[in-house]
Amino acid sequence: MKLLVSALEPSSNLHLKEVLKYTQNVELIGVFDKSIEQGIPLYDISQMAIMGIVDAVKKLRWFFKVADEMVALAKDADKILLMDASGFNLPLAKKLKTAYPNKEIIYYILPQIWASRPKRAKKLERYCDKLLGILPFEVEYYSQGRAQYVGHPLLDEIDVHRVESETKNCIAFMPGSRKSEITRLMPVFLKLRRKLGNDIRPLLVIPPSFSRNKIAKLYKGNREFEIVRDTHEALRRSEFAFVCSGTATLEAALIGVPFTLAYIAKKVDFFIGTKLLGVTQVGLANIILTNYNNTTLHNEILQEEVTVDNLLKEYYNTEKEKFSKKAEELKEYLGSGSSQNVANIIMEGTC
Repeated sequence: MKLLVSALEPSSNLHLKEVLKYTQNVELIGVFDKSIEQGIPLYDISQMAIMGIVDAVKKLRWFFKVADEMVALAKDADKILLMDASGFNLPLAKKLKTAYPNKEIIYYILPQIWASRPKRAKKLERYCDKLLGILPFEVEYYSQGRAQYVGHPLLDEIDVHRVESETKNCIAFMPGSRKSEITRLMPVFLKLRRKLGNDIRPLLVIPPSFSRNKIAKLYKGNREFEIVRDTHEALRRSEFAFVCSGTATLEAALIGVPFTLAYIAKKVDFFIGTKLLGVTQVGLANIILTNYNNTTLHNEILQEEVTVDNLLKEYYNTEKEKFSKKAEELKEYLGSGSSQNVANIIMEGTC
């Protein structure tokens, strides 16, 4: 079976690799990570990366060209799999459904319409045949029966066993993966590390793709930390973590590491998010648990509140037993991994 894939994000490709473990005789075409052995991509994901609005505008015409090439490529595809990246994949879905109304289009890792722009649900329903959600509550934003919850991919991908007795005095510092996040948080994290002194073992989590030169520019004072390139391994070793927003909050929750979210956004972005879009929570783990039982898992320290003193209070005052109980509730709510379920849906009707 030929499967046209549009997976632009590194995280999407990690999820895709897990799905492919449960498929047979599938050849990939389209846009995906070149390390995936089941096919040769039209473009590798590194070519699709953009840095900020200016870069996006400059590459807009090129993205239209890629979308047209994907539509042409779809002629030979048996099915189509779109993953996340709604800015590219939703317009692509419209082009594909117009060109090939009878080809099945599967959308896995749905856009966060529960956070903003809920009207996208109607477009997704119009252009896609199967909508596969990874958060139980998000399927409620679609017409009855149009979307299904398939489980969460992190429950397939987290393969570490944390032994609490082996984590004493080890703290993970996770300032994110974007330049703006890192440059805002690192000065605070460095002061915090110094304040905590030599009684702790500080682990600084840095993306594996970052070069030494990039690390030297972005992470001032990194030599005062032990650098760890594997997020799950760092969390496995830690008794506590300071985590920037994003998927990392959910990873820490599922591994069972008590943590506090620390996030500093641009003032204009924070204003738009809180005042215009009505965002009340930043951490994905909190968002999920609130939708489940109207409780929260962790504190969120934001903007000017991200100070050394406030983060110290979080480290010393977090109730670890209460956190563990809530983390188990979160895990139970998510239920199971998604990879095999998604693979079964892709393989439906094939020999």
